[in-house]
Amino acid sequence: MGNMELARYLNGEKSSIPEMFGSMVFNDSVMREKLPKDIYKELKKTIKTGAKLNTEVANAVATAMKDWAIDLGATHFTHWFQPMTGITAEKHDSFIAPIDDGKVIMEFSGKMLIQGEPDASSFPSGGLRATFEARGYTAWDPTSPAFVKEDTLCIPTAFCSYGGEVLDKKTPLLRSMQVLSTQALRILRLFGNKDAVSVSTTVGPEQEYFLVDQELFDQRPDLLLTGRTLFGAKPPKGQELEDHYFGVIKPRVKAFMADLDEELWKLGILSKTEHNEVAPAQHEMAPIFSTTNVACDQNQLTMELLKKVAARHGLACLLHEKPFAGVNGSGKHNNWSMATDLGENLLEPGKKPQENLQFLLFLSAIIRAVHIYSDLLRVSSATAGNDHRLGANEAPPAIVSVFLGDELTAILEALSAGKIHVDHGQLILDTSVAVLPPLPKDNTDRNRTSPFAFTGNKFEFRAMGSAQSISCTNMVLNTAVAEILAQFADRLEKTADFTAEVGKIIVEAYNEHRNVVFNGNSYDESWPAEAARRGLNNYRTTPEAIPHYTDPQNVALLTKHGVLTGPEIESRTAVLLENYIKVLGIEAQTMLTMAKTDILPAAAAYSETLVRTALKKKALSAAISTVYEEDTAAKISQVSECLYGNVNALEQALLESRGIEGEDLKAVVKTAKFIGEAVVEKMNLMRENADTLETLVSAEYWPYPTYSDLLFRV
Repeated sequence: MGNMELARYLNGEKSSIPEMFGSMVFNDSVMREKLPKDIYKELKKTIKTGAKLNTEVANAVATAMKDWAIDLGATHFTHWFQPMTGITAEKHDSFIAPIDDGKVIMEFSGKMLIQGEPDASSFPSGGLRATFEARGYTAWDPTSPAFVKEDTLCIPTAFCSYGGEVLDKKTPLLRSMQVLSTQALRILRLFGNKDAVSVSTTVGPEQEYFLVDQELFDQRPDLLLTGRTLFGAKPPKGQELEDHYFGVIKPRVKAFMADLDEELWKLGILSKTEHNEVAPAQHEMAPIFSTTNVACDQNQLTMELLKKVAARHGLACLLHEKPFAGVNGSGKHNNWSMATDLGENLLEPGKKPQENLQFLLFLSAIIRAVHIYSDLLRVSSATAGNDHRLGANEAPPAIVSVFLGDELTAILEALSAGKIHVDHGQLILDTSVAVLPPLPKDNTDRNRTSPFAFTGNKFEFRAMGSAQSISCTNMVLNTAVAEILAQFADRLEKTADFTAEVGKIIVEAYNEHRNVVFNGNSYDESWPAEAARRGLNNYRTTPEAIPHYTDPQNVALLTKHGVLTGPEIESRTAVLLENYIKVLGIEAQTMLTMAKTDILPAAAAYSETLVRTALKKKALSAAISTVYEEDTAAKISQVSECLYGNVNALEQALLESRGIEGEDLKAVVKTAKFIGEAVVEKMNLMRENADTLETLVSAEYWPYPTYSDLLFRV
């Protein structure tokens, strides 16, 4: 952004989209403009190769970054990091520094840029750190550009403890990217590629969300405290008519989306697509691909901005995976691919994929990696919120499988059988309408029921929940694929007949792992049984899935490549399970409060009104019917008694969960499993009772906005 455009922007004048895009980001064009040539060259070398910055370069970058940020109105800076809470963290420091005459100057040094010291004691550590051990460090990640948010310069950083233990989600992701680049380059060199310097994984995370009216949101304690409706009867109309998906966007939502796009574009986030999703009040935004760690940072910003921008429009944005029972939930589709620094997409099949040995080898590595490390991929999508969504005929099941489509499957089947695949050439779709052009047909269909589907030149991992950070999933994908590429490279570097050995590896990989390839309907009721016959695991809940993080095979993978240490893996397992326990505990306590202080009193009050009405009618005339009043009051009384009994049962179950002894990982696992069974069962019974009462109690007495109010009043 030039000086004239900057002045216009600061004066609140509208800029064109190209002027606006990235205007709040210390991106490559800004660095090239603001930094001396030699400093810029050294910084780019660090970003591209990982070379360390010296103090002189760091100080020059810090000064330029500070001046640029102050021009945009920044008064503070923060090391912006991603602890194991799943959201971001920031501690703001002003640029001011005192001078002798009682005044201040604006100061920001290379040391301040490179390293910060936040208090690490109150962040999740899974036992890695004691509460009294407070010191932690943040370290600048130069591969993810700094940006100005409101009045603060935000510097993306990694986060570790005083002892060097990893306490964030970014560091393992960066390590995994480095490992994959190393192993992918080994393969590329064998195919004669001497020019590529690095291989990056790229991600385009599609983000689903709900928008509801803020005033109605504020009247729901469950939405305020847990992000989902713990009670709520299904409305007469839901998504049955399929009229919301890709439907005309309502004016209030369109205004929100336009505002959101502006905020995202200023931060260099490539927001490209927006539309109505399947469920009423549900929507989606999709960005263009970015390098994985940048995409991760940007998705965290996207979730933050979704909520902030919604509030400006009198709306509340719900990112929970299942905010409304009986209505489709929200996912985050992680579109993952690999590309060289020269722009070659390694998952691009080309016009004749059957002859593209490099593509088929990378494809084989991914199939093998997903099959062997499916447990880790399942762990990466396991949360309390996602338990409500996975396997509910609106999202993939908890069974990890791979969709390749008919064309690629036929190629691998032919190779496996020692046959030549017959290429039918470019298929054309004839619409039989003269004015419509012929449509070139893709080699693969789209399978929205598959958790891991090949979609042309990338894989789409659809099992992630909408509120999740994408870091863990991509760390797992990167590391697992890197391990298999390393195995392939070990073989190929020793062979005398490279082409023949590549063919053998492709055939062997498909023969050994074909059971993970499933091109059918993963929603079909027969699939779990078929998957079991194939030897595929089905960990339906978070307490079932998370303990597999520490399986010997998974620990060996992550430690071998230096992505995580053994203690760090155990700590992450504990953090994930403790989060599950806390989330369910908050939900259970919220349900108890709502039932005891609002729902049961409302039912009793309406029941009393019915009884009084019946008595008045009888007093007027014995001939007047009181069947409605008496029957309804009796039903309310009966259901209320059941609800009250389940309230007591839930309280007892919570007490039992707190009585499980031990503080080690085994005790945490035991507690999580108990809550996932006994506590969740009681919560479900309470919900069933309360939702029945909602259909019996007069709307005048019911204490909360209903699903109809929430879903259709935006």
